[in-house]
Amino acid sequence: MSDGRPGTRLIVDVLAYAAARLVLVAAVAAAIFGAARLLGLDEFPLVVALLFAIIIALPLGIWLFAPLRRRATASIAAFDERRRKDREQLQARLRGEDPPPS
Repeated sequence: MSDGRPGTRLIVDVLAYAAARLVLVAAVAAAIFGAARLLGLDEFPLVVALLFAIIIALPLGIWLFAPLRRRATASIAAFDERRRKDREQLQARLRGEDPPPS
């Protein structure tokens, strides 16, 4: 998915990882809220289910979404490397030197 824009892949990978983590929190919150309803707790606060879901989903998401996290991290590293090379080339041109090869 390389359309010539260096940040596009980065944005897609990071948004995919963030969306997956949010969907996991929503699913865990729904499961906790549904389990409370099944146990007869009709007045179980949704905020409490959401807070427990966040606590449970933090470590669970790291484990479940490891491939997405690695892909997002690799995209960030590639983007940073490209920025570093571009900055080095610019600084070399400003000093009047030949820029290092890309």
